Order: sequence, then structure tokens, then C-alpha cells
Amino acid sequence: MSQFPEGREQEFRRLYAAYFDAVLGYALRRTDRPEDAADVTAETFLVAWRRLAHVPPGEEARPWLYGVARRTLANHRRGEHRRSDLGARLRRELPAALPDPAADVVQRADVTEAMRRLSGRDQEVLELHLWEGLQPREIAEVLGLTTVVVRPRLSRARARLREALGNDPEPAGHHHSTDLLAAQEETP
Repeated sequence: MSQFPEGREQEFRRLYAAYFDAVLGYALRRTDRPEDAADVTAETFLVAWRRLAHVPPGEEARPWLYGVARRTLANHRRGEHRRSDLGARLRRELPAALPDPAADVVQRADVTEAMRRLSGRDQEVLELHLWEGLQPREIAEVLGLTTVVVRPRLSRARARLREALGNDPEPAGHHHSTDLLAAQEETP
């Protein structure tokens, strides 16, 4: 004869209906966020489902569920502590791992200002190549031109952009704004 005469699912439904509010209240009083309390409550009832045969009958079920909720909450706090420690470590280590974005911002501002001084036709071909990553064949398709027309147009636009950026020496550690152009020119 089964331990649950009315069936496992029915027994769990009875347990859930009888003690859900109590377990949720327990978790809400011990967490800072309602979402965390909901997680603890869900995990508690998942354990109850898995170990339904071990849940004491009647009113003894509530303290048993509180014990499960207590252990679940402790696991949740340990996980939060590990995530918090990891976040702190990443905040300490990330600046050393990533370059200072200020140089990139200055470079982009230089390039943007130089681009504004070019003709609309030069801007369009350079934007398609540098920003969208299109090759001359693809640019030709976008513009409705032949590759034979686009290649020299792109070359002249690059030269005008380099001229607009100037060839002034820059401070140590500052990447020259034409580095972007040079890298793009090396692309076939």
C-alpha cells in the first residue's frame, strides 16, 4: 500500500496549500528582496516534493519546512556572498585588464570631426568601409556603382581623411587617429 493513499501529487498540493504562506513569510522576514524570498520558498517546496516521504504528518510539517527553508536560505546567502566577492574582485581587476577608454573617445572625436569636414560622398564611402566593415565590392553594391569606381573613390577619401586628421605628433601612449585607417587599408 502506498504511503500516500490519495496520491503523491495530492499530498504535495495539500502541503503546499497549507504551508506556502508560512514558508513565504519566513523567507520574507529573512531576506532583503521579495525576489529572494520567492526563490527560497520555491526551493523549499522543491525539496519537499523530492523528499515528500520524509515530511512529517500534520502540524509537524511546518517546522520541518522551516528547517528546509533555513538551510536553503543559508545556501542562498553563501551564493550571494560568492557573487558579491566575485563582483568586487572583477571591479578591482577590470581596470588593469582593459585599456583606458578615454584615448579611444579622443580618437573617435578626432575622426568624427575630420569626417564632418569631408564631402558627403567621401563620408558615405568611408562610413560604409570603416563603420560597417564593407569591402569595395560590397560598397559598390550598396551605392549602385561598380567596384572599378569605388576603389579609387575609397582610396581618395582615405587620403583626404588622413589629411584632415593631420600628421601632428601625439603624446606618448596616444594612438594616432589614422591607426584605424591604416588597419582598414591592410584589409583586402
